[in-house]
Amino acid sequence: MTVSKKIRELSIALSATDRLLIAFWCLLSTVSLILHSRIPHWRVIVAANIAAAVVACILAYAAWMKDSRLLRCAHEWAAFLMVLYTYKQLYFIIGPIHRGKDYDHLLIAVDHALLRVNPTEWLAGFSNPLITEALQIAYSLFYVFFIAVGLELYWRQDRSQFRYFCFTGVYGFFISYIGYFFLPAVGPRFTLHDFSATDAELPGLLLAPILREFVNFFESIPSGVSNAVALASAQRDVFPSGHTMMTLVVMILAYRFRLNIRHYVLVMGILLIFATVYLRYHYLIDVAAGVVLVLPCLLTSSRAYEYLKNPSMPGASSPLADRG
Repeated sequence: MTVSKKIRELSIALSATDRLLIAFWCLLSTVSLILHSRIPHWRVIVAANIAAAVVACILAYAAWMKDSRLLRCAHEWAAFLMVLYTYKQLYFIIGPIHRGKDYDHLLIAVDHALLRVNPTEWLAGFSNPLITEALQIAYSLFYVFFIAVGLELYWRQDRSQFRYFCFTGVYGFFISYIGYFFLPAVGPRFTLHDFSATDAELPGLLLAPILREFVNFFESIPSGVSNAVALASAQRDVFPSGHTMMTLVVMILAYRFRLNIRHYVLVMGILLIFATVYLRYHYLIDVAAGVVLVLPCLLTSSRAYEYLKNPSMPGASSPLADRG
């Protein structure tokens, strides 16, 4: 079998989401190469992205070649893990690019100019353990929303909506990631409040401290550290609010596809968006930016999907385009 034939087969096997992931890894690797003098781990980043692209290609090709339901399932769900991998590597790129400079002061100034108060400080006067518990649970369910919506779509006989949902999710996350590059910030829990006193100032009932530690872990923050150590360790992922933007995207698609769980997603999604400010993860301007980006994301994701999809793949066209 010739190399050119193998390449053609791989091109057919790769989904639109595969191609989007590989393209974004190429972008991150290019940035790392160009700015390698500022990024200590640039060699590891480039090597890891090459390895991730190879894994994505092998998985896509194996799922296409073999008559295996398990391989097809692994390929179609792999995007969720690959997005998490992409998110974690931003930690090693964004901070060094800006030489450790954060722009929280600009976001704080905008919030204060709009409201004459700092929203998180104002909301602290209305905090309640029951409210905190409910909102921390809602905030921690962020990735569960994607899995729940994805499962209902995956169980449908026609997988085209599931594939479009996966693509749009990855596409939306990458839009928010690009925003982090231009305005890195850590959020009000470090700048306007003492991070180490969060459990005392915003106590929950039972699960809040555990879930808070879970969130901190994924944001690279060690347990039980001072505000200064936590600030130095935290990911710069505040502006825009990806939680707000992607929760709204999931809510809209849940209703667009008339999912059975759409009403639950709506209620929990509203709580989650409110929680981003109440729990001190975001400034209000972050949330506003996330809301503004929803429409451009949905309008352009359909066209991007059509551009990157494999025309020979059954059900590859955008469900939104098909339904008018």
